[in-house]
Amino acid sequence: MEKTNSALIKLDFVTEQTVGEITKIIGLMKAKFLIPIIDVMGLDANPRSSRTGQVTDAIIDSLDNEPLLFPFKTKGILLASSCFERLERNRFRLSTEDQNIEGILDGGHNTLAVGIYILSHALEYTKRKALKSSVTWDDFKKAWAENRDSIDTYLEDIRNSKIPNTIDFYIPIELLVPKNIEDRACVDSFKNDLLEICAARNNNVQLQTSAKANQRGYFDELKNLLQKYNPSVCRQVEWKTNDGGKIKVQDIIALAWIPLSFMTNVKDVNGRSIEPVSPNKIYGAKGSCMAQFEKLMSSTQVTFETTNDYRRELSNTEVATAFAITAQLPELYDYIYEKFPEYYNTAGGKYKAITAVKKMNYDTNNKKKKNIVAPFSKRGVPTASPDGFIVPLVCGGRIIWTTDPKRFLENNLKKIVSDYYGILSVC
Repeated sequence: MEKTNSALIKLDFVTEQTVGEITKIIGLMKAKFLIPIIDVMGLDANPRSSRTGQVTDAIIDSLDNEPLLFPFKTKGILLASSCFERLERNRFRLSTEDQNIEGILDGGHNTLAVGIYILSHALEYTKRKALKSSVTWDDFKKAWAENRDSIDTYLEDIRNSKIPNTIDFYIPIELLVPKNIEDRACVDSFKNDLLEICAARNNNVQLQTSAKANQRGYFDELKNLLQKYNPSVCRQVEWKTNDGGKIKVQDIIALAWIPLSFMTNVKDVNGRSIEPVSPNKIYGAKGSCMAQFEKLMSSTQVTFETTNDYRRELSNTEVATAFAITAQLPELYDYIYEKFPEYYNTAGGKYKAITAVKKMNYDTNNKKKKNIVAPFSKRGVPTASPDGFIVPLVCGGRIIWTTDPKRFLENNLKKIVSDYYGILSVC
């Protein structure tokens, strides 16, 4: 198989274990071999992205002060490669067929921390601008690519003994590969098992439902449609855990259950009917919304496997239609969110006198007003509102718009809120 992107690494103190269709190669790798891994592999296969914080700070501090102890203080990095090549002297050429499921499966914070350590030393040596103190994996990769020549200069002068070798330390590596790379069925079985390995290995805790759903591809169509209808919101959604988005993907999935609740009956993998999420859970139990979404998208009536791995593709036209509606809801939600307090007061109420509203808009001593932004666009708005006030209004839609929803709200929201005020005022 032609390899367009590959990383050459060398392991010391190597042992191997084979169980079923998977071989695990264990060893210690000099830090310099992490450079080609960062060049050609990413964290796409890792259900969580990485960002700087206390964990990465502690790792970098350990490398600065006790580099020889580093391999004994960390789990290291877990790699997976479905197409690899064994070379002499415990060297391996690693390539991937699909970086969505292969590459760095676990140890993203180790990779980020060691990468920052190497890049920072290279930037300091070549007298370039230092990295920002707080960066995400994407920020780091951009800086890495922009300053790759500085890293090469730094490595070359280490090899020529012009400067001390500050990257002469080991990183524990576990490399997962198919038992028989020539056997297509073995390779497919290997790839299909990678998500469950990720789920078990990341921090040794159960993987968040949202992270697992993202890895399986359940957000892909919704993400594409949101990018079409509202790209500014789409860019702010944290589709992948820790990728830095301001909008939690759970908030988008909660909205999705408004149109999804109108679809015909769908059965889960065990043949049981999947019940729609009730309106009160849309604002009060978003974890339940995500769990039910994962169950829905796992149904063979909704998605199917397109390749011999764990990712799935949407096939249900009703769900696709519901996603198209969902992609338009953030704008409508924010419009209602912004106008509701004004129209409530016009109807005769005193919106900010409501206890729940007062708590959201003022600090604990009720004197200083908080800075308020709309939930999805993040633009400034005068007043914050509890989700429980807004969601019932948004839930009044249909799975297919009978009229332009924004125009309908512009023409009718004031009257609707006036009627709504009559309900709230007696509560």
